[in-house]
Amino acid sequence: MTLSLQTILKQRRQRLAEKFPDKALLWSGRAPARNFPANTFPFRPSSHFLYFAGLFLENAVIELEQGKLTLFMDNPSSESILWGGEQPSRDDIATEMGADRAYPLAELSPTNEEIATIALFDSTTYQEQCHYLQRTIPQPSQATGKDLALIEAMIDLRLCHDEGAIGEIRQAAEVSIQAHQAGMEATQAGKTEAEIRAAMEAVMIAHNQTPAYGSIVTIHGNVLHNHDYSHTLQEGDLLLADVGAESKGGYASDITRTWPVSGQFSPTQQEIYDLVLAAHDACIAMVAPDVEYKDIHWQAARIITKGLVEIGILKGNVSDLLANDAHALFFPHGVGHLLGLDVHDMEDLGDVAGYAPGRQRSERFGLGNLRLDRALKPGMTVTIEPGFYQVPAILNDPQTQETYGDVINWERLQQFSDVRGIRIEDDVLVTSEGAEVLTAPLPCQRDKIEAMTLIP
Repeated sequence: MTLSLQTILKQRRQRLAEKFPDKALLWSGRAPARNFPANTFPFRPSSHFLYFAGLFLENAVIELEQGKLTLFMDNPSSESILWGGEQPSRDDIATEMGADRAYPLAELSPTNEEIATIALFDSTTYQEQCHYLQRTIPQPSQATGKDLALIEAMIDLRLCHDEGAIGEIRQAAEVSIQAHQAGMEATQAGKTEAEIRAAMEAVMIAHNQTPAYGSIVTIHGNVLHNHDYSHTLQEGDLLLADVGAESKGGYASDITRTWPVSGQFSPTQQEIYDLVLAAHDACIAMVAPDVEYKDIHWQAARIITKGLVEIGILKGNVSDLLANDAHALFFPHGVGHLLGLDVHDMEDLGDVAGYAPGRQRSERFGLGNLRLDRALKPGMTVTIEPGFYQVPAILNDPQTQETYGDVINWERLQQFSDVRGIRIEDDVLVTSEGAEVLTAPLPCQRDKIEAMTLIP
């Protein structure tokens, strides 16, 4: 039986009380404006607020204590009704979320009482937080005392998703799958990256969802977070699309596929694609409770390194190459990250969420970009996204050439000039017995990708 929103939110509040019995205040934030106050971007509340409130409420505060929730927000103004139409009252909203009490914002008075909170990056809201709590609130990565205790409790709750969260992620994944299918069908030489992006995001809009992050749709896959959509697709190009929808409840999905504009991979593209896919499949096969995520990352690095040696791009012993971080020349990022209310879930809290207690981010070339270093637990949702990239900023760097020049077969690498970047990414739910690939209905096998993109 599917639980109601009220039941899910009540369970979350009760679980928080078990881990953090003291009082906490969480702010939703405000919509950022562009150029003048009335021209606002679409509003998205703080994920920490949303986890307990369940609704997209602007300029609202919730008080959590002993499993009870008090809502502070104003009723719609006559001006907001004029421009935005009829809107639910504070009491209606309180009933929908199952709040125990509801008051106007004016009832939230400044206090010297030691109340925990999580600082928002929104400067206006942050000033309000400091005003009401009569103290300077440190950013989450520098939190101490009760603020830190609240953050730690929040991490414990959100690391392993409940039924409501998993249902939302499934909804986002389903729409993302359709978006990628639409992108593949729209791909044709002579079109621009922007046109393919439009075809993909149109699917989200049609389902009343939005992108969970800035879509990456590019023939320059070696630019890891490329948000330039101006290039024209040409025969022989690979199109890398890292596009994920956000559910109406605020949960993210995150899928990457790479496909040939012509509908067929070239021989060199086939070699690299199959190598990345082998790493992808092996990593997903490892996902299970108590498996260390860092071990999954090293599995990807090992397979990619071994494959590049066999292809002839790298030279040397695989173990030695891994020890020297040579894999990061072509696979410079971590194998994935947490997924939830944020596409990189809880990264606003710093590494305290992604890294288990006592662990710190490495300064090594091959590990510095690892976003998650924890043992997996049932209910966690992670991405698995190995890749291969020829990044000019890495390969052309004099220090790189001095350190790694002897292990790269530059002449052989030149033969793969039509492979700028390939990434394959899926969303994986850790279960009590292993894993479920939430995005599995979108194929990633090379022959199926070609069949989906080949123009009849």
